[in-house]
Order: sequence, then structure tokens, then C-alpha cells
Amino acid sequence: MLTSQRKTLILDLLRRDGQVIAKRVAEDLSVSEDTIRRDLREMAAEGLLKRVHGGAMPLSPELPDFSTRKDVSRDAKQRLAAKAIGLIKPGQMVFLDGGTTTAEIARQLPRGLSITIVTHSPTIAAELEHHPSAEVILIGGKLYKHSMVAVGAVAMAAISQLRPDLFFLGVTAAHPVHGLSTGDFEEAAIKRHIAGCAIETYVLLTADKLDRASACQVLPVASVSGLIVPDDIDEAQLAPYRSLNGAILSA
Repeated sequence: MLTSQRKTLILDLLRRDGQVIAKRVAEDLSVSEDTIRRDLREMAAEGLLKRVHGGAMPLSPELPDFSTRKDVSRDAKQRLAAKAIGLIKPGQMVFLDGGTTTAEIARQLPRGLSITIVTHSPTIAAELEHHPSAEVILIGGKLYKHSMVAVGAVAMAAISQLRPDLFFLGVTAAHPVHGLSTGDFEEAAIKRHIAGCAIETYVLLTADKLDRASACQVLPVASVSGLIVPDDIDEAQLAPYRSLNGAILSA
């Protein structure tokens, strides 16, 4: 088997199983464990996976601050936001998670769309300052500055009183095995709580978030109403997600 074929197989295993054990792969392919370890080293250097003792795990995404993330994948975020807005009906209550992708939803909301927007992000609320038809409910609490969202008991209690029609969830990573995840324990808890209160939850995912895993799981892929992804994602990469959640919308 060629090196390129082994690496493709390793990536498929990583997507399917959520981990790669070098010894097991070497036995399955009838090659030395040193050969597989060399493949893993090269793939780690290429930014394809994360080396760990005895094998590999999916990459953990970098977590730059909020202002730095604003210009990352801007065109894709705008397309995802436009697709998300197509799911909104007049008169609904919509919960917007914090993040730069959901901020695009706030920016693109049609001026005549009469809805109630709930958010625990002051930056999202500020985007709607001049929207003439949107009522805005801002949830307070302890501010998690990395994502500019309120977390903690106060936020949880306020959210518990609401029943949003739609929740647009933001995450830092998505993986078929490790689910939808983020880098902070408290932020993951508040996202999970909002999803539990909402009637439907959709996740907006740029390409760089697929097949990665952050430290704190929010929800399994199968537990949300659907995923909204860029339309240029290869179907082979999406296949494991489709097997878990048939509602994948391309933008």
C-alpha cells in the first residue's frame, strides 16, 4: 500500500472511530508500527491530526479571541447566515448564540422581519441596535470574554423561563464521534441548556470546524435538528455526519 493510501485510510479511521491506535493499524495493514508512527508524525506536521502516545486524535482547533475571529472565513459565514435566516418565520422567538458566525445572522436579518431575538451575547445584541422590527432580550450573567457571552447560574435561570422556536448554536469543532464541542466547560453547559429549552437547534459550521474536537462536548451530532455547512464541502467528508443527522443544509 502506498503512503498516500495509508494516510487516507488513517484519516477515515480517525473520522469513524475518533482515534487511531498505531499498533492496531499496523497489524491491520501488515506493516511495521514504526511505519505507521512515521505516517502519523508526517500527518501531524501537515496539520491533519494530533499525535498522542500510541496513536493519534482529531485536531483541537485554535481558539483566537473574538475580535481576531471576525475576519476568518467571512464569506462562508455570510452564506451560512443567509441560509439560517431562511429558516426563521415572522413572530418567532430566536435564540442567537455568541460568535462571529451568528453575528452575521444578526447583521443580515431583513429589516421588515418582526421577531424576538434572545441572546446572551452583548455583541450580538449591539448588532440589532438599529433593527426596526426585532425585539431584543439580552440574558445577563458572568461574562466569558473569549466568546463574549454570559454564562453561569444567573444566565441559566433566565434561559429556563424561555422556550425559543429556534436556537442557532455556535461551536468550535464538530466530529462524528466526539460530537459538537467547545473549549470551555461553562460555555458548553450554557449552550447545552439553551438547546434543551429550544424547540429546534441548528448548528452553523465553517469547513475548518469539521472533523475536529475541542475539550468540552456540547451535544452529539444526532441531538440537533440540523447542520448548516458550506456547499463546497466534499460529500465523502459529510457522509459520517449524514449517517447521524439527515438534516444537513448546504449554503
